[in-house]
Amino acid sequence: MKRSREKAAAELFAALYPRLAGWCRGLVDDDETAHEVASEAFTRLWARWTSVAEPRGFLYVTAANLVRDHWRKLERERRAVRRATAEAAVRPPAEQADPSVRLLVQALPERLRTPILLHYYADMPIREVAVLTGRKEGTVKADLHAARELLRAHLRRSLDHTL
Repeated sequence: MKRSREKAAAELFAALYPRLAGWCRGLVDDDETAHEVASEAFTRLWARWTSVAEPRGFLYVTAANLVRDHWRKLERERRAVRRATAEAAVRPPAEQADPSVRLLVQALPERLRTPILLHYYADMPIREVAVLTGRKEGTVKADLHAARELLRAHLRRSLDHTL
């Protein structure tokens, strides 16, 4: 029993790790962090191996949560650096608008961010996103629409500020 469980886990790892790590790489923009996130997602899956019905979905949702935690940590560090810089300078420099889509997705409320990450970044169909998030397909579609509208508005504002 233990041997077949280990074999199944090894096959799943071989099949899904490269794509999961690549997806994470696109979100965190760092190879080492992407591999850490993907590895941690697999570690958490392994800890719950017998109780997880949908391993692929579990991996992507776990990785999305870990990426979100990483983004929060980076934002806390940026705020600390800005505070330190502001205290050291007589007048802090004007902050440049960054129209990076990744940063804009990071700023979305979790309710909208998770479907965006799963649908557009993990290439999951709306039906699968609905199952993984526990929402109806119509709700997922509405959330994706709302997220796209917010992103569009943020991008317009960012581009207006840079012109």
